[in-house]
Amino acid sequence: MEFEAVIGLEVHAQLTTKSKLFCSCSTKFGSASNTQVCPICTGQPGVLPVINKKAVEYALKLALALGSKINLYSVMARKHYFYPDLPKNYQISQYDIPIAVGGEVEIEIDGKRKKIGLTRIHLEEDAGKLIHDERQPYSYVDFNRAGIPLLEIVSKPEIHSPQEAVAYLKTLRSIVRYLGICDGNMEEGSLRCDANVSVRPKGSKEFGTKVELKNMNSFKHVERALAYEIKRQIGLILEGKEVIQETRLYDEATQTTHPMRGKEEAHDYCYFPDPDLIEIQLDEALLERIKGDLPELPLQRKERFERAYGLSSYEASILTEERTLADFFEETVKIYPNPKAVSNFILTEVLRYLNRDHIDISQSKLKPAYLAELLELVEKETISITLAKQQVFPEAYERGVSPKQIVEERNLAQESSEETLKRICEEVLRENPGEVQRYRDGKKGLLGYFVGQVMKKTQGKANPKVVNRLLTELLEQ
Repeated sequence: MEFEAVIGLEVHAQLTTKSKLFCSCSTKFGSASNTQVCPICTGQPGVLPVINKKAVEYALKLALALGSKINLYSVMARKHYFYPDLPKNYQISQYDIPIAVGGEVEIEIDGKRKKIGLTRIHLEEDAGKLIHDERQPYSYVDFNRAGIPLLEIVSKPEIHSPQEAVAYLKTLRSIVRYLGICDGNMEEGSLRCDANVSVRPKGSKEFGTKVELKNMNSFKHVERALAYEIKRQIGLILEGKEVIQETRLYDEATQTTHPMRGKEEAHDYCYFPDPDLIEIQLDEALLERIKGDLPELPLQRKERFERAYGLSSYEASILTEERTLADFFEETVKIYPNPKAVSNFILTEVLRYLNRDHIDISQSKLKPAYLAELLELVEKETISITLAKQQVFPEAYERGVSPKQIVEERNLAQESSEETLKRICEEVLRENPGEVQRYRDGKKGLLGYFVGQVMKKTQGKANPKVVNRLLTELLEQ
């Protein structure tokens, strides 16, 4: 019997507002524990929360970008549940009237497009963070995160493999980063994902018993957890056993899942409208303003890069994954209108240094004008591409200075004088009579050795085209 997986993802995106959802406490990551708290976000009796307007606007940005239907009237609700890291023991969220419903995320996998439908997008507050003492049976709580605004994006069960789930998650991460509403940092918990997964015989329309997976904080974790859980559920069915509806945690050490608790249904949470918060009421003018500010989204930008710049699908997808890198590419092309050369250098050298330093292009000292200038120096044969990669670019990247300045300071301009280079070539051939004879006996591959020796003598400044021609002429005499 063949089976297929049915997967729905619940993604929590922490919004990049400066203050929390219902109070003015800072949302800055990494501060000392319990230094960004107040009576509102710690749930003290008698406090009155007030919703953060910017968080509402960020929610609308995503909803409009994904083609969701906006509810001009929505309600914040209390979700009752024992949260050890939310002392009021309920979470302020949205239930029957969320801020947006429907919409879709278009993914690309194995060169094919697929649209994953959305059920809803809603606002809610984050909980605090429990820190467990490994040496003693104690847990500590840090409330800095409590009350930070979250968007929960709930997909329809239209994902059918771990690979599709990862593609969906990566696409959504790229979109929220393009919109500037979430930094997408999964390691810091600002983008988190829970999955509902079940299996059923292929061709069946009935859903199997779903299991919720938690504790997945990377794309790799999501893929591995889903792959294991799908295999586990198929194994149970083939053995004639029952799949139990429950919440399971993913353990990266063993790459397995294990039970956490029985799965609650919505009615168990005792939702009701929060009496301390007024309804969210929107007008069409606000929606039009936000819609007008939406940027070009990653998939559309990728298509334009392929069409306008003649790039391959792979090149365009890497360049448009981050908005900052796509902007850097286009700014460079405006100055140096050779898209292929710019793309090649970014995808090899620039990304190598950014990945080494674990930073975004916007955090580096490199400017589009500097990369354009460097490529122009190579085109005009002022320096060789090897010298550009090995000496000029690393210094321009590290120091944030003009490549021309580096070339002048270090006297790196390419030597193209035929008279000078011919003398050096003759010198190299005199110093290597054995290799010269072997070349003339048919070992033509030795030409590269001679070129290398000339480069060594000129400290990499010799024009390789001229050197190749001169050596060939001298060796064929």
